[in-house]
Amino acid sequence: MSVYFIGAGPGAADLITLRGRDMIARCAVCLYAGSLVPEALLAHCPEGAHIVNTAPLSLDEIMAEIEQAQARGQDVARLHSGDLSVWSAMGEQLRRLRARGIAYEICPGVPSFAAAAATLGAELTLPGVAQSVVLTRTSGRASPMPDTETLENFAKTGATLAIHLSVHVLDDVVARLLPFYGAQCPVAVVWRASWPDEQVLRATLGDVIAQSAGTRGRTALILVGPALAQQGFDESCLYAGDYDRRFRPVGTAPRFPAQDTE
Repeated sequence: MSVYFIGAGPGAADLITLRGRDMIARCAVCLYAGSLVPEALLAHCPEGAHIVNTAPLSLDEIMAEIEQAQARGQDVARLHSGDLSVWSAMGEQLRRLRARGIAYEICPGVPSFAAAAATLGAELTLPGVAQSVVLTRTSGRASPMPDTETLENFAKTGATLAIHLSVHVLDDVVARLLPFYGAQCPVAVVWRASWPDEQVLRATLGDVIAQSAGTRGRTALILVGPALAQQGFDESCLYAGDYDRRFRPVGTAPRFPAQDTE
């Protein structure tokens, strides 16, 4: 018996990997985070599967479901939103599984920042503008931020910031970033990226608070950085004609498929 941790993606039911879909299909038990995972994904469960929404459960109760599945010799599909490598609470579950000798496997998923960037039609790393993306958040009741991981410290780098779980303190986020990025720095707030009711706000640090009045929900991602302007950047050397690379050495003639001639 194994527990399969599956990144269920940011919201759209078809933004799940083929591997993740197939794992769901072969597990007799499915534990899913119902507050963020779309119920449409449950259609991949086999007929008669034991399906549990873990949103109202404690960690002890979730582990009890897994142990009951172990006693029955049944594999478990454990669905979390986005990708499991960040803010998924997977680590504490894995620690308990290791202590109990229960096997597990992890299947990555599409993270929310990638879905938001796709919605915006934006590359978050542009040559000469930004070459780093910082995934971060502000302190919350469940998890305080370490003293060194502040918005101010990250802003000093000029990188593109993907700020999660913080739209409810947007005023504070803006106040802390303004001294580093300036009022004209582009900002995008994407609510429920890839869901049918997705909502997008494009603004600047100087006017995002006013423009966001009346918007809804706490499930949003804030993207900040000059790369969001999608202008004033250099072209990558990767495709430059005079850039020598292993697959296209300088001085070699390009190879094209043979063409039919009359």
